[in-house]
Amino acid sequence: MFYSALSPHRLLLFGFISITAVSSLLLTLPVASASGNSQPFFDALFTATSAISTTGLTIVDLGSFYSLFGQIVILTLIQIGGLGYMIFIVLVISGLGIRLSMSGKLILQESLNSPPYEEVLRFSKMVIFFTFTFEFVGAVVLSLYWMKEFSVKHAIYVGIFHSVSAFCTAGFSLFPDNLCAYRDSIVVNVTIGVLCTGGSIGFIVIYDVYYTIFGKPKEGEPPKRLLAHTKLVLIMLPILLIFGIVLVCASEWSTPLPSWKDRLLTSAFQAISASTTTGFNTLDTGAMKTMGLTTMIILMYIGASPGGTGGGVKTTTFGLSISSIFTVISLNDELVLFGRHISSKTKDKAFVICIIAILLIMLDVLILSVAENASFMEVVFETVSAFGTVGLSAGITSALSLTGKIVLSATMLIGRVGPLAIGYSIRGKCKLVPIRYPEGVVLVG
Repeated sequence: MFYSALSPHRLLLFGFISITAVSSLLLTLPVASASGNSQPFFDALFTATSAISTTGLTIVDLGSFYSLFGQIVILTLIQIGGLGYMIFIVLVISGLGIRLSMSGKLILQESLNSPPYEEVLRFSKMVIFFTFTFEFVGAVVLSLYWMKEFSVKHAIYVGIFHSVSAFCTAGFSLFPDNLCAYRDSIVVNVTIGVLCTGGSIGFIVIYDVYYTIFGKPKEGEPPKRLLAHTKLVLIMLPILLIFGIVLVCASEWSTPLPSWKDRLLTSAFQAISASTTTGFNTLDTGAMKTMGLTTMIILMYIGASPGGTGGGVKTTTFGLSISSIFTVISLNDELVLFGRHISSKTKDKAFVICIIAILLIMLDVLILSVAENASFMEVVFETVSAFGTVGLSAGITSALSLTGKIVLSATMLIGRVGPLAIGYSIRGKCKLVPIRYPEGVVLVG
């Protein structure tokens, strides 16, 4: 009876909560800290939630506070959170030669935002292949770069950690100032930027582009074309990046950096970090001007693309909402994108996700405004960063109260699992009612 009451969404949420709870206990162990002292449970819970949700908000300096054991626990959580824990279950099941059940395929489909379950196993293998390919290449490049500064062993470890953190859009760094010391490094900026974009663009887009180019259609089938989803992602991504780079650059132009090249490089990195919900920074975020912080808030709210490692309401959700607005204003009966009709159900989901996100952010801001000694902009920035699983901070994370830690931990988990999935988990299984009510009249606008 207990198992039958668990829908795929509830099982997915239960899995994330279970992993977070166990890893929180591991981080409280004395062996997890460099000093040998136990970390308070709620501090460990905050860090574990931040890692499993690939957010990157930290109360302590990761590189100096945690021991190698603690850092490996966090790195493992980042990898699990980025791919989704169901991927690792599939790896074990496939290795044992066991077929995945129908319910298992449904849970995996929800975990990955993947195609229909007929293709979910092939899709999962592709996800694993591309993830480890990106992370391996990134780790090699970063390790070679840092060998000029550290020992070979430490450079390899730092390279692997930052490569995984970047591709999984976690933004955790082993350096006390994140990546501020490398703001003028082309190698670090480009490598991290490519990894962030690769993780955030969505495995569905990578899957679709790959099979459109290299896949062979079956006999009698027309050549495969890109999905409307892929086209929308590939349009929204450059628009948001250009928007972010221009506004952040204009806002921070007076920042005391050596040259215009450094200003442009730093602005581009911050825009990529916010829009991919990664959370690495090469600028002191707390010292940014209001225009720059507002731009970052917008990018963090929109976030990455579905089916990837990033958070936010997602680029396609925002794109559909904007397109729906123009459709209504134009008095059109239906939304058409790239020659394809978009269903009313999909449009409704897009609006619901955007509205739930705004309501959750408003509730968090209201609570944190009372619980924290911080400005309104700092509270809003921290809240949106937590919901978008970004990890950028205006500087108040380390001083959060117990209330603030609990509220933001819940927000990070909601942001990772998805507000709509949380709603489905609470609502349970859908019950169809064979009744059609007469239409009611409600005035709006």
